[in-house]
Amino acid sequence: MDVTLLGTGAPLGLPRPGCPCAACATAVGDEARAATALLVDGALLIDLTPGPAFAAARAGQSLAGVRQVLLSHPHEGPAMEVPAGLPTPGRVADGRELALLDGHRIRALAVDIPGTAYEISGPAGERLLYLPPGAAPAGLVDGNGVAGGGYDGAGGNGPYDLVLLDVLGRPDALARLRASGAVDAATDVVAVHLDHDVPPGPELHRRLAAVGARAVPDGSALVVGEYHAVPDLPRRTLVLGGARSGKSVEAERRLAAFPDVLYVATGGSRDGDADWAARVSLHRERRPSSWRTVETCDLVPLLAADGPDGGADAADRPVGSPLLIDCLALWLTHVMDEVGAWDDETWEGGGRKALRERTDALVAAVRATRRPVVAVSNEVGSGVVPATAAGRRFRDELGRLNASFGAECEQVLLVVAGQALALRG
Repeated sequence: MDVTLLGTGAPLGLPRPGCPCAACATAVGDEARAATALLVDGALLIDLTPGPAFAAARAGQSLAGVRQVLLSHPHEGPAMEVPAGLPTPGRVADGRELALLDGHRIRALAVDIPGTAYEISGPAGERLLYLPPGAAPAGLVDGNGVAGGGYDGAGGNGPYDLVLLDVLGRPDALARLRASGAVDAATDVVAVHLDHDVPPGPELHRRLAAVGARAVPDGSALVVGEYHAVPDLPRRTLVLGGARSGKSVEAERRLAAFPDVLYVATGGSRDGDADWAARVSLHRERRPSSWRTVETCDLVPLLAADGPDGGADAADRPVGSPLLIDCLALWLTHVMDEVGAWDDETWEGGGRKALRERTDALVAAVRATRRPVVAVSNEVGSGVVPATAAGRRFRDELGRLNASFGAECEQVLLVVAGQALALRG
């Protein structure tokens, strides 16, 4: 089954007409995108892009063989153009199936906004799923199965070969598909409905690769079921940054498209500290509602556990629910409290040795873990030298911890002014 993407952008396209933002200003060449539309085997057209006949011609295709035109969402872009000779566009009711004479089968699936998703099966049994802009699947119950809506990747049909959806606008949609088994490590996940919320170019592709997805230019042809090297997701990632640099947002974004994330908060609660309570509240509001949270500094058992999914993988792939640890600096503060590292005499009398043993155990657990891990830490020491010996001790020990922890990670990022710079991976 061949799919030609006549457009890959949001309904208004990218750049948006008349928009002066930086993302729109730089959306040129392959990064300029018309409204998303799919041409399947030259016979089925899903959604309409401006000038569909010309878009098809630029991609080396023709609309002359189109026998069915389906719409997935209420049209919000430029006025629709239906070229002469094409069937009248329509929609299929949720749960209904449509069979084409050439062997394609189309099933309409429910989504959580006005619109319809389409599952398309080819004559050879290959399967793709297309979701409208801003939509997530409806009917998923939990990670063990599905009910309603028809997303039965965890059932008898297995995972989809290709999924096209609004990855950046609705990362939770991808997480729900993964939870149900409709998307696995071999599924080709392609982002469509791309808008100006993320700068195009390297940053767009970096963010997509971080969640196991990719973007392609308008006019690209995809073969459903054909092997494609999916982005290699790191098992361990360390995200560094200064105060309010955006490091926590970057870490959370990297796991937003994965189910059953365990958020490990190492800061605990501080009675009577209104500013700290406000910070904690902001972090909680950002997290997906499906994430679980635990407040602890006992990280080694969490890294050693496989999580609720359990079991080791024969191919040595990550197993268990992902961990997001925020942050190592607060973990270090807690451990330094426990070993008496702030007192010079205690530090020299055994505190230094006790701290190194604790940090060595954490680093060893990171090295051995099978769980996907994203950890956040502060990058300190680039500014004013602390005025006290205790302050300098914390700075030095955090620098050592970051270096040791980072040495065990496949990817290390430094976030500056909200921009993530890859130091490794």
